[in-house]
Amino acid sequence: MAALAARCPVPVTASVDGVGRLPAAVEAAAYFVVAETLTNVARHSGATSASVHVHGDETALTLTVTDDGRGGADESAGSGLAGIRRRVAAFDGVLSLTSPPGGPTVLTVELPCA
Repeated sequence: MAALAARCPVPVTASVDGVGRLPAAVEAAAYFVVAETLTNVARHSGATSASVHVHGDETALTLTVTDDGRGGADESAGSGLAGIRRRVAAFDGVLSLTSPPGGPTVLTVELPCA
């Protein structure tokens, strides 16, 4: 996740806790979620900063990406958010998006690991 944060044109802080080795498919899905979300932040949010927090335990991996942009993210507008939701659903995961006008935008994903 640190590499994705470093490549984003918007300054991103990243933190990871409680995450050990995960099934390869879960790791790939998590990478996709963070990469696509940070791409959306850089392209559409107008944010000046963002954060990525990754937390894991033996049952689930939780990813939270927050930005201080203008908000108003709309999944139905053909954005990458629909692709993220499909990827998460393929793992029986849960996606939550909060993005009121004026921001902030918070995307949280929980991917089962068991």
